[in-house]
Amino acid sequence: MKKLPRGISNFKELIEENYYYADKSLLIKEVIDDHNKIILILRPRRFGKTLFLV
Repeated sequence: MKKLPRGISNFKELIEENYYYADKSLLIKEVIDDHNKIILILRPRRFGKTLFLV
């Protein structure tokens, strides 16, 4: 059974220790290729302070 990676930021450890990993590369590519003037990305309250920037 896969584990949740709480407090782990090392990609190699995520893969080797069988943690869950969500690859958002295709989402970022889709946002870049969309060419909209405004992009609204919602997130739940208290979901963390870091957002990816394009």
